[in-house]
Amino acid sequence: MGMDRWFLIAATLLAFIGAVWGMISVHQGHRSRLTMFWMVAAFIFQLGFLYARGQMRAACPLVGTGEILAFLAWSLTLFYLLVGPAYQISLLGVFTAPVVVLFQLFALVPGKLVENPPRVIGGNPWHETHSAMSVLAYGALALAAVAGVMFLVLDKQLKDQHLKSGLFRNLPPVRELLISLERLLWLGGGLLTIGIIAGFLMPRTTQAIGHLVAAVAVWVSYVLLVGLKAVRGLTGRRLSLSAVALFILSLVVFAFV
Repeated sequence: MGMDRWFLIAATLLAFIGAVWGMISVHQGHRSRLTMFWMVAAFIFQLGFLYARGQMRAACPLVGTGEILAFLAWSLTLFYLLVGPAYQISLLGVFTAPVVVLFQLFALVPGKLVENPPRVIGGNPWHETHSAMSVLAYGALALAAVAGVMFLVLDKQLKDQHLKSGLFRNLPPVRELLISLERLLWLGGGLLTIGIIAGFLMPRTTQAIGHLVAAVAVWVSYVLLVGLKAVRGLTGRRLSLSAVALFILSLVVFAFV
């Protein structure tokens, strides 16, 4: 087993520890400050994996399902580390870590990562920009979906009047969640815009055209969502449900392209 896989296994275990540690802390009625520590450690090993695969390919490691999922997990972790502290949403890590673990476990499924990946010869910079920006965008949109799930949990807790539960007392204010969710949608949409522009500028095969059409369809969906929110306004529940539903549907679309 190559060093790259060990890096990814270590990142998965660290994210798993962060998730479990955070859930235990919430159950005990206080926020998990160490969740951030475990996620930072996971992020470092994710960087190790991407560096190792990048050296093997002599290019951005975004070839095949395994590498894309690992890159997406790294992107999700990156945006969590950037957004969580800024909005004092430490509990976001408790919701983010299991998603990171899930993506990386799928990446580690036998056959998803090529054992000795061939080096990329004559790579096109527009192609790499398209791939990297698109996956980075999905990291931001994935975190928006996680924030949406948090809002829906908070909304359910309020409706059921579970006001004394450890989870409710540690969830961030509704306003902070919605602000972070909306800004992540804008950020993800902006990155996806760059990725799509690069996609039109790169040489395209038949398969690449299918992926580009899917990316444009996803982009249009998110533009309609943020446009509707800006023009007509949306309740927090509808915005959260839309962010979660769009992210899941976009993953389904790409799975069949």
